[in-house]
Amino acid sequence: MKRALYMLAQFSDRDFDWLMAAGKRREIPAQGVLIREGEPTDAFYIVLDGALMVCVDRMGSDEIARLSPGEIVGEISFVDARPPTATVKAVENTLVWAIPRSKLAAKLLQDVEFASHFYHAIAVFLSDRLRDTVGRLGYDKGGADENESDVNPHIVDNLDLAKARLAWLLNRLRGS
Repeated sequence: MKRALYMLAQFSDRDFDWLMAAGKRREIPAQGVLIREGEPTDAFYIVLDGALMVCVDRMGSDEIARLSPGEIVGEISFVDARPPTATVKAVENTLVWAIPRSKLAAKLLQDVEFASHFYHAIAVFLSDRLRDTVGRLGYDKGGADENESDVNPHIVDNLDLAKARLAWLLNRLRGS
């Protein structure tokens, strides 16, 4: 399951329309850096096409995760306002939807309903990521395989809508 679907499943049509209007397409060439460990980020990203790798300097800059279309990037630094703890680089030419930090922060302050949806979506997303990490470390008995039967039951009803929104965005950008 694409983690961006967790985000998109929480948003209303109005929220989604705002994200589309506020964001912009950004291309990252192969080996280009999207986020650099320790340096403030200027946006919140959704990976649309390509692949990104996540690495941490103190771990020898080895790849610790690979992000594919539908993944969210930059959410932790957005939530806690601290510099990123990892570097994110393009493995191949990659396309992301970038929502500027300043626009998103202003929207969150001005629109309580949007803020409620956004922070709920972030909580669901980070909860899923933590469950996945715990599974990868071998702390769960069922393994870390991601399948729709393991999806948070609160978003199952909205998954089809989220999938349609992500497909719409990808089709729109391919046509650009």
